[in-house]
Amino acid sequence: MTAKTPEELYATMLRRSLWVITTRPARGPGMQDLLPAHLEYQIAMERDGSLFGAGPIFEDGGSVPTGGMIIVRAQDEAAARALADADPFHANGLRQYTLHRWMLNEGAMTVTVRYSDQTAVVG
Repeated sequence: MTAKTPEELYATMLRRSLWVITTRPARGPGMQDLLPAHLEYQIAMERDGSLFGAGPIFEDGGSVPTGGMIIVRAQDEAAARALADADPFHANGLRQYTLHRWMLNEGAMTVTVRYSDQTAVVG
C-alpha cells in the first residue's frame, strides 16, 4: 500500500470555513442584566442554524471564565461580523471580540439516539 501524499489527504478533508468569535469581557455594570438577552440570542442562532458552538473559556485550570468563544456558520466575513455585532453584549459595549476564519478539516462527532426513551446524547 502506497502512502498518500499530503495533497491527496487534504483533497478529502472537509475544508469547511467557519468563523470563530473570541470575546473579552469588560466585566462592567450591566453584564448580569444582559445575560438573558445574550443567551436568548445564542439560542436563536442555534435554532436558525448559524451557531456551531459557543461557551466560556477558562485559563490555567480556573473556575471563572476569562472570555468566550462563539463559532458561527456564515457566508463570509461580513455576515459573521454582523452576527457578532448583534450579540447584546457586543452591541452594548460589555464585551469586545476578535473574529477569525477557521477551516474545519478533521474531527468527529458522535451522536447516540435512544429510541426507547427518545433521548439523544452528543459526545
